[in-house]
Amino acid sequence: MDTSAIICQYTLNRLDDEAINEEPTTFDWFHLRSDVPESIAWMESRELDSRVIEALTASETRPRMQSLAGGVLINLRGVNTNPESDPEDMVSIRLWFNNKLVVSTRRTGRKLLSIEDIRANIEADQGPTSTGGLVVMLTQYLANRIADVVDKIDDSLTRFETDLNEDRIGEIQHELSATRKQSAAIRRYLAPQREALIEFSRSRKFLSDEDNHSLQYQTDRIIHYVEDLDLARERALVLQSELQSRIAEQQNSRVYLLSIVTAIFLPLSFLTGVFGMNVAGLPGTETPLAFVYLSISMLCLAAALLGFMWWKRWL
Repeated sequence: MDTSAIICQYTLNRLDDEAINEEPTTFDWFHLRSDVPESIAWMESRELDSRVIEALTASETRPRMQSLAGGVLINLRGVNTNPESDPEDMVSIRLWFNNKLVVSTRRTGRKLLSIEDIRANIEADQGPTSTGGLVVMLTQYLANRIADVVDKIDDSLTRFETDLNEDRIGEIQHELSATRKQSAAIRRYLAPQREALIEFSRSRKFLSDEDNHSLQYQTDRIIHYVEDLDLARERALVLQSELQSRIAEQQNSRVYLLSIVTAIFLPLSFLTGVFGMNVAGLPGTETPLAFVYLSISMLCLAAALLGFMWWKRWL
């Protein structure tokens, strides 16, 4: 059998409620590439149900939990930590497991560091001791990396709130828009993932009491992160409103200044227009000091207009 679809495989000791006072049994974990033909052939050789194979090799998935073919099917998502990738482009991992077997799949090129963390634990003889425990351990590492991204979003919003520099409004708007999109994309998958984990915890399938307690704790963390993302969205909306208010205030100040200038120079322009007409009969054309008198009159008029605006508190 061609095993090029297999990323890694382990045989692990199982010590759960059924193995108390007995010799520890084992369970197998196979991690596969879901988008290569050899994966389907391998799963068929293990006599997996066709519905399980279809679910594990589906091109698009959303987080969910389902009892299927005597086991549990659970789809989860983790933040994308691959090079030149956005964290909100979340990586899907699909698992089907029973008491003796775990089969997990992911697409080629969509590496999930949480899986690497579990492998490191196994190599250090600190791996999971049950199939349910493996899923709980994966959930923990997924939550850890989600926490890092949520903290970065919170830090970004805090920085925007404390440093709304008017000289950087355009740059802040761009960064704020990117932060909103990132939080919305992550929440899109975290909300159903929360429901899938809650359902898995309630089912208690292949979970020891300790594993179930740990799963509930990780589920509470996911719920907390969903609430944090909801709050981040509201904070972003408030910040956008504040930015728009500041932009409108800047524009109003500039328009107001132009209005003041216009109000002062409009009568002066009228006078210069009248006395600039090249027609006979204009007063002062024969007087040498007419230009001086007109200039002084215009300066007095401008001063009077400024004084009137100051008295009216328009300035």
